[in-house]
Amino acid sequence: MDDSEKRKRVRGKRKTTAQHFIALYLTRPQVRAHMKIRCLHTPWLAALVLLSLNTGCRDRQTLADQATAKGTLLISNSAEPADLDPQTITGNPENNIVHALFEGLVRYHPETLDPVPAVASHWDLAEDGVTYTFHLREDARWSDGVPVTAHDFHRAYQRMLSPKLASHNADGLYRLKGAEDYHQGRSTDFSTVGSRVVDEFTLELTAAQPTPFFVRSLSNRRWFPVPIHVLEKHDALERQGTPWTRPENLVGNGPFVLESWEPNRVIETARSTTYWNRNEVSLKRIHFLPIENSTSEEAAYRAGQLHVILNLPISKIETYRRERPDELNISPASNTYYYAFNLTRPPLDDPRVRTALALAIDREAITREVTRAGQQVARHFVPPGISGYYSQVPGVSLDLDRARELLAEAGFPDGLGFPTLTLLYNTAESHKTIAQAVQQMWRQGLGIDIQLENQEWQVYVDSMQRHDFDISRATLGFAPDDPTTYFEIHSTGHGFNISAWSDPEFDSLLDLALNETEPEVRAEIFAKMDQRLIAEMPIAPIYHGTYIHVVRPEVKNWTENMIQSLPLREASLEP
Repeated sequence: MDDSEKRKRVRGKRKTTAQHFIALYLTRPQVRAHMKIRCLHTPWLAALVLLSLNTGCRDRQTLADQATAKGTLLISNSAEPADLDPQTITGNPENNIVHALFEGLVRYHPETLDPVPAVASHWDLAEDGVTYTFHLREDARWSDGVPVTAHDFHRAYQRMLSPKLASHNADGLYRLKGAEDYHQGRSTDFSTVGSRVVDEFTLELTAAQPTPFFVRSLSNRRWFPVPIHVLEKHDALERQGTPWTRPENLVGNGPFVLESWEPNRVIETARSTTYWNRNEVSLKRIHFLPIENSTSEEAAYRAGQLHVILNLPISKIETYRRERPDELNISPASNTYYYAFNLTRPPLDDPRVRTALALAIDREAITREVTRAGQQVARHFVPPGISGYYSQVPGVSLDLDRARELLAEAGFPDGLGFPTLTLLYNTAESHKTIAQAVQQMWRQGLGIDIQLENQEWQVYVDSMQRHDFDISRATLGFAPDDPTTYFEIHSTGHGFNISAWSDPEFDSLLDLALNETEPEVRAEIFAKMDQRLIAEMPIAPIYHGTYIHVVRPEVKNWTENMIQSLPLREASLEP
């Protein structure tokens, strides 16, 4: 068998897996018994159910109808999670599940994103403006019944900042005094970090500088505790990818517990019996189904096999607006969709090449003709209006004449001699459609040919972390706290700096911004940082996004927010 034939067979296998994903789920003995599906004897018959709404079955209710009656939410999770360790995961597919299984000192309000009490019942801020004292609930428990204490948080932060763990999330804890020095190895004494156990149920955190959004940032999973007593059993304190996150081992402190995990089929969670606020949790179970193909995802929803989907295909938006407007939820997102250039690979190490590529993208055409869901053209990386900041610096926009000039200056007139580069994206219809549009823009506008490559989620994440790509699509979003949360990912060595850009001037400006409190002065610093990003163009911003969710009518108390923090604790099901 030659190489081309092998590739065809691999592609065919992946396609079949995507098409029959729900069929595989439906034919699981547990699901058939639990949902009383009596006529699904073969995978091909189950696949047919997706389009026939169980025609021929004695029980004509859809899977979602039956799940509703049992209090089980069926939600598509976009991709198979790489892991469920809150301190090492980096993507949304993992994030959605982790927020069901774990909880921090505070949590996001499901609509406003303001911090509300979670494991901490209340907190105090000292007169120095940087020292916070958190008072933990004495009835907070891990799912194995062990009390959640201040030690769990303190040692979780020590683990996160350990250079040996090599977590890409460690930068998020740099808001603690001394955290960066400890993580970078400039200090080996964790007592120099601003985390101190006052007693079993009192934790003191000292910020590196006055930070108005410090408490809200603690809602992020980076600040979640981990069960140290469990990690020690699995030698997981300084290692990633250990078995502690498997169903038989994982212990969490959130509103749900992990019941089972069948890779590429389903992750099942159940309402926790030890969660401190368990009486306020309505859902009895949540089943997360990792469907990467958004077309299959939508077909499953339309056939009544899912309650919620998080990635409606672009081609279906107008149909749902017309036919199911009450089920379609489009809300603004505090994020930026962009292309990252790998500066470790020529010719992308030349800012003229990067700028030429960025100037040849017609962002208006993409948001108008391709994405079509209210996305806002991105001329800067930071979404406009974050903490009142609106960049006055001229941003990136379509300018083919200038793009061609820059490409010629870099040695590639009319694209002649330009090497064949690859644009990487993770498997999803929307990413593919955007990539094809940009590929055509670069071909017609600059005379260069870019190849497209899609990878499944886990492989894609690994490629980005290892800088194993030429150009890669990415999306980053944060709670709308402060422009520094967006700027800092471009600083030297940051865990999410996938372009590998390093600019001492930019780093110095970031330090100034983090330590400045005067709004007008901060705005001036932000403008200079914007100028550096535009001048160097390590990334090409494309648009500020929206979330496109489809939710069945029986799902109640479902609210939207700007960071896709799912209201799993608040949601309920009513037949």
